[in-house]
Amino acid sequence: MIWNTALRNMSAGSGCRRSAAGRRRGQGRRWIRPLTALALALTAAGTGVLAGGCAGPGEMSGSNGKASDNLSVDGKISVVTTIFPPYDFVREIAGDEVDLKMLLKPGEETHSYEPTPQDIIAIQNSDVFIYTGGENDVWVEDILSSMPETDMLTLRLADCVDTVEEERVEGMKGSAGHSHDEESGEEAHDGHAHAHGHEEESVHEIDEHVWTSPVNASLITEQIADTLSQADPSRSDLYRKNTLAYQEKLSDLDRRFREVADSAKRNLLIFGDRFPFRYFADEYGLDYYAAFPGCAGDTEPSAATMVFLIEKVREKKVPAVLKMELSNDDIANAVAEATGTEVKVFYSCHNLSADDFENKETYLSMMQKNVETLKEVLN
Repeated sequence: MIWNTALRNMSAGSGCRRSAAGRRRGQGRRWIRPLTALALALTAAGTGVLAGGCAGPGEMSGSNGKASDNLSVDGKISVVTTIFPPYDFVREIAGDEVDLKMLLKPGEETHSYEPTPQDIIAIQNSDVFIYTGGENDVWVEDILSSMPETDMLTLRLADCVDTVEEERVEGMKGSAGHSHDEESGEEAHDGHAHAHGHEEESVHEIDEHVWTSPVNASLITEQIADTLSQADPSRSDLYRKNTLAYQEKLSDLDRRFREVADSAKRNLLIFGDRFPFRYFADEYGLDYYAAFPGCAGDTEPSAATMVFLIEKVREKKVPAVLKMELSNDDIANAVAEATGTEVKVFYSCHNLSADDFENKETYLSMMQKNVETLKEVLN
């Protein structure tokens, strides 16, 4: 098939794994526009690509066809999300009353995700499309700007809350191959060293992991409910009722985290991993050290970073080194082995494993595990 050949050619030149500097600048996505054009052409030509092609582990059953008033032929609106948190929030708000699809498959690494033609077609055919915003969603903006005008509603999670810039703290490895505490132009701030004057490594993008604070999650669900109600007014009362019930659960989760943080012996987290928990740490007054910032493309720590983390664990007598779900645990294991501690998982909820998805794990269930882990590492 001609379109298969075209896709292979584009994939060969696209560079699925971008460098950290390239991701920062939104490079490596020039193939998105021709890929989008191809996907739209396939839709218009009725090639049958959608026949089973859009189904995946993260999709509720339902029709891709559309009828008037934003409703598909089964009377439901189509909702597409890029990653797990908004997917799970929509499940809580709408239940089975929408046709729901998550583009990122369970078990996939979020930061290396690349959209397929089927993903682009699913976005084009959706009534509501929800994405995070930020450096890893540059491809989304390219796709949306390449699509013709439709009635599709979009929601950007970063627009739902007050955002902060991604942060580099003392000890983190810089892209030049050394930790930031060794760089010139640093300025101490709140016990952390921040790098300044290095344009290539400076972080001027927002920290996109806005859902890691339950307080933010509550604000996000409210915006999702408003968007679903706009797309499907007939179910507006249901969406709002379910949202209020879910917000009560989020409020209880927030209370539990706050109780742990307020009564703890220490307020320091050490991650042998990336750190996508800036909003969480800010919410509960926690300090942290980590190998990399939340969206770092680099996964190989410098020797200086390893020494720094090991010394901090010993100095602060931290009982456990943390890592995210679905990430490599080599750094955390090395730090734990050198310090006689253990490694524990702290869930970012970016994504979940295929087994966890099948076992119906949720944002709430994973964050509730974090409550117990936080209690252990802060005491």
